[in-house]
Amino acid sequence: MIKLIKSLFMPAAVKTTAGALATKFGLELRGNPSAPVRGVAPIADARAGQLAFYSTEQNSNAFKILPIDVLKKTRASVILVQPDQAQYAPDGATLLITDTPRGNIVKILGEIYREKPRFGISKNSRIERGVFFRKKRTNYVGDFVTIERGAVIEPDVKIYSGAFIGRNVVLGRGTIVHSGAHIENATIGSECVINANSVIGKDGFGYTKQDGHNIFIPHVGRVVFGDRVSVGANTCIDRGAMTDTTIGAGTKIDNLCQIAHGVVVGCECFLASGVGLAGGVVIGDNVLLGGHVGIANGVRVGDNASVGANSGVFRNIPDGETYMGYPAGPGTEFMRHYAWLRKNTKK
Repeated sequence: MIKLIKSLFMPAAVKTTAGALATKFGLELRGNPSAPVRGVAPIADARAGQLAFYSTEQNSNAFKILPIDVLKKTRASVILVQPDQAQYAPDGATLLITDTPRGNIVKILGEIYREKPRFGISKNSRIERGVFFRKKRTNYVGDFVTIERGAVIEPDVKIYSGAFIGRNVVLGRGTIVHSGAHIENATIGSECVINANSVIGKDGFGYTKQDGHNIFIPHVGRVVFGDRVSVGANTCIDRGAMTDTTIGAGTKIDNLCQIAHGVVVGCECFLASGVGLAGGVVIGDNVLLGGHVGIANGVRVGDNASVGANSGVFRNIPDGETYMGYPAGPGTEFMRHYAWLRKNTKK
């Protein structure tokens, strides 16, 4: 009964074969090309008919290398493995050989568990006159979606139930907007993902003091995304006051982040959950911001820099540096201070 219940709620895998995967992803095949692949599982839990992977890659400290015995004892029918580890695979298993199993397993997961295509415009959606669909038959618009006039919807865009697309928004080819997302004053690139209940393009927190009162500053800028940007659930990205808020291509933003007006985020960055960027912050390319990092107005973070979780950044960070702490400073300096405190505060 438990297996039946799991089968009803787990994502359904597209059935394929080892040979088909080898051909599609350019992998070396050793064994039976007709070996069926009905799903993917961790190597220690895999069963006959499933694919698993084993790797000694360690691209970051988050990746743990499993004991070789796990590979020797797996029951997976198809194993994605490095050339040096292939000798330890069980007899009879079909092998897909690659130098980068971790990278290829991502591609295979996308192939096997890809969502079934959805097309069509729900009769329960509200689409104003003047919305421009480039190729309407390739689009999907779910129930209770609102799209205001002037919006441009490129081919292969999917908009799920309850989303709001405001006037003059552009959604690039292949972009996915999940349920409850709210987008205004924005140009979104191709193949972006906007997750549930995120808010993009609303006014920022811009005020000025006049005669002792807080006076709102009108915002006339936009939000501009490059291609392949991902925005997590319940994240807010404000439009610029006079300049645009921009997010570079390939940047990934986690849930519950706040990006204020006029911020510039470079390409291929990672912003973990709870990051808050104040107005005018400039983030370079390939930057990593840990969870709950806060960065003050106008601060610049250089290319390839990283900031540790829960840090507060009040001064510029040079290219390639790692900062941490509150207020944030160079990582080595922070660790020396921490070591000194531990040494000198022992009872």
